[in-house]
Amino acid sequence: MSQQIPVKLFRPFGPPIMEIDMPEDVIKNVNDYVEKITKNEKKVKELDLGDQLAGQVTQEIALEKSFYENHFKNFLTHAVETYIFLITKRKIKNFKLKDCWVVRQYENEYNPNHYHSGHLSGVGYLKTPKSFGETEQSSKNINKNGMIEFVHGAKMFLSSSQMFVKPTVGKFYVFPHYLMHLVYPFKGKGERRSISFNGEIDEMLFLETYGGFKKIEETK
Repeated sequence: MSQQIPVKLFRPFGPPIMEIDMPEDVIKNVNDYVEKITKNEKKVKELDLGDQLAGQVTQEIALEKSFYENHFKNFLTHAVETYIFLITKRKIKNFKLKDCWVVRQYENEYNPNHYHSGHLSGVGYLKTPKSFGETEQSSKNINKNGMIEFVHGAKMFLSSSQMFVKPTVGKFYVFPHYLMHLVYPFKGKGERRSISFNGEIDEMLFLETYGGFKKIEETK
């Protein structure tokens, strides 16, 4: 992509998480696509991924290849390339998309703790309700309604095992496929809409940065 997009890299624990802004035209195109698809019952059934994914939500809809190629591929490829370069200082030669889908979540729905396939995964926010609702108990703790929580390892001295993110339209996060994460339910009207992906990069680069390549070489 020609324009410079601001990014942030978080290391709350071992696996790094990158935040990058989705361009406004990408957000609009995906939202328009979802609105159009959901009016077509036949197409919704054809693209429905509800029985294949972990989420206990209203709809999980696969992005059609033609739409992805024309409206989301450039941004996602740029995000993945930026993420890998920030961490390894190396440029990937190939990025292969495995899956890309939109999640439509409403009141009291949730996504249990899970991880993804491939090498990298990510989530970006397309739409959020005006409010995620109040907590049941008055507490000094943050209101986790509607938040995504990333979990890794165990809580130790000077080391957290959790990172909470409140969905903000336009924010997109890239992380390793194995990073456990979950989404809390919320209260009230409105839709929490997000887009997710699973993808793979160069196999050799993945193995080298994963730490497995040397082990493979040593066993020959």
